[in-house]
Amino acid sequence: MGVTIHFEGKLKSDFEYEKVMLNAKAFAEANRMEYTFFTEEKKILLRHKDGEAWDYSGPTKGIRIQPHENTDPLLLEFDKNNYIQEYCKTQFATIDIHIIIATFLKSVEENFETLKVNDEGEYWQTADKTILKNRIDTCFYQIEALKQNDPTLDGPFKTEGDRIVDLLHV
Repeated sequence: MGVTIHFEGKLKSDFEYEKVMLNAKAFAEANRMEYTFFTEEKKILLRHKDGEAWDYSGPTKGIRIQPHENTDPLLLEFDKNNYIQEYCKTQFATIDIHIIIATFLKSVEENFETLKVNDEGEYWQTADKTILKNRIDTCFYQIEALKQNDPTLDGPFKTEGDRIVDLLHV
């Protein structure tokens, strides 16, 4: 449940990393979004491939953009091989926020050897705002139905890392 943009891929080179960071900074500034660059000497990233969990341990670098107070952060966190696997939940913000994130990812797609995007709102695949709105409306309907059927469920909640959780037992 939810409307989230999942993305993963490998950049063509270190030079492409620099170009993506410049584009991400320009994107954040043009849309008045808070952002910070970061580097980590040793970090564990929990990843999934073909249904299997695998962890990366090592240096990371990138940019953290906060598109809206009601979205996950848009993390562009690359490992030492310039590989990324991330997601950004957008359903609690405006439709326009979802659209500009998908549009930004399209704008940097050429910097990647491969960029796989799974947009649960289907905007990446269709560029159809009506489909996106219907997916978000369906999501809210499902959340409300679950809350009505189980009074111990509430949400959404924001985690310490600014990720959004749709529902939790309270």
